[in-house]
Amino acid sequence: MAKIMNKWLLTSAVASVLFSGVATAKVSAEKAAELGGDVYTPMGSERSANADGSIPEWTGGIQEVPPGYEVGDHHPDPFADDKVLFTITASNYKDYEEYLTPGQVALFKTYPENYKMNVYTTRRSASFPQHVYDAIKANASRAELIQGGNGISGASIGVPFPFPENGLQLIWNSLTRYRGVSVEREVGQAMPLADGDYVLVKLKDELHHIYNEPNMTPEKLAEGNVLFLFRQIVEAPARLAGTALLVHETMDQVKEPRKAWTYNPGQRRVRRAPNVAYDAPGTASDGLRTTDDFDMFNGAPDRYNWTIKGKKEVYIPYNNYKLHSDEVEYDEIIKPGVINQELVRYEKHRVWVLEANLKEDTRHQYKKRVFYIDEDSYQIVAEEMYDERDELWRVAMAYPINYYDVPTLWSTLETYYDLPSGRYLVIGLDNQEDMYNFEVEFNASHFTPSALRRIGRR
Repeated sequence: MAKIMNKWLLTSAVASVLFSGVATAKVSAEKAAELGGDVYTPMGSERSANADGSIPEWTGGIQEVPPGYEVGDHHPDPFADDKVLFTITASNYKDYEEYLTPGQVALFKTYPENYKMNVYTTRRSASFPQHVYDAIKANASRAELIQGGNGISGASIGVPFPFPENGLQLIWNSLTRYRGVSVEREVGQAMPLADGDYVLVKLKDELHHIYNEPNMTPEKLAEGNVLFLFRQIVEAPARLAGTALLVHETMDQVKEPRKAWTYNPGQRRVRRAPNVAYDAPGTASDGLRTTDDFDMFNGAPDRYNWTIKGKKEVYIPYNNYKLHSDEVEYDEIIKPGVINQELVRYEKHRVWVLEANLKEDTRHQYKKRVFYIDEDSYQIVAEEMYDERDELWRVAMAYPINYYDVPTLWSTLETYYDLPSGRYLVIGLDNQEDMYNFEVEFNASHFTPSALRRIGRR
């Protein structure tokens, strides 16, 4: 049953961070040396199990690929033999409410017949390459926030702040988390109607993390001031095919804001797109997400005051290999109201709770956002968005897996539930597409406006 003591699980690492100020202090070399030791994982998360053992000790995450797996395959489920421990439904969710987010509770109330949570044994599967762990240890004693928190310096390859002291440091950890160096993927996106009918939008995403390049240094990053390069091309339906977006994401966004260009096949022109940021509508999303909703949050953090609220044990989507499987058709996933919950795996994990409140002198569709960030990877796994009346408007969830050929923990799917309209957006459908290519190599001219123009001449 729900316990009266529904409290934050604060640790010594977060006991003094309940404020929104901007601290830029680096940690000591002695503190950095604790990463990967008996207390902290190489990412800075708590290595130990929780009090009742329902969250186990982190022992390194997934270290080997399953037998028979080859690069290019959809990733088979290493935990396929796990059984459902129990199921949370609209009729019993109050018994588990201390481990639920307000957004999850809202989904139980809004979709009592369709929304449920099959809870499995917790597997702390997150793992990353050793050179990333080494970089994080180096970052810890040199990384700083700059320009009031709108940029970072002194970091490369790994997250800059493994011991985050404030909300801006924490969101920068999410923005810079390791997802390989380059990746090419083809994914589907759908905005089903109330009856579940939908049109599939096919997207080709190409991403190059300059921040993660081998032998990258903070000095090189400061000179170029580019965090990553991103190109997205709409491949279907026919009425949208050929529409393309190019983004150069900067590190110091006060020194130089994000650069963006779009290609419109009807006009056959490449245009600068300074409004591809913040709450501008996301690509072909039918207005169901903002530009900065992509990847759960992206872009400049300057319109919000960011506050760490502590850590909390929560049932979150994790190890969602069923949603990733090439044996599943899109029609099996996309259902009226919510995606097929039989395919979703929930586990109890410790998450950072991060609140973003809109500054008085700025504007955004979301007055407040609350993020739930996995401690082992800094992947945002859930989010709540509130409107100007302080009412819950949207609930977003990410469904991560360990891409163990890299390795990295990253979402295989994201959903954005719009509560007033009863509709949702699902993005990242890859079951019937070629698997992510983490070995792709892009040449220097690939992410240029002229390359975007050439797309339209093919």
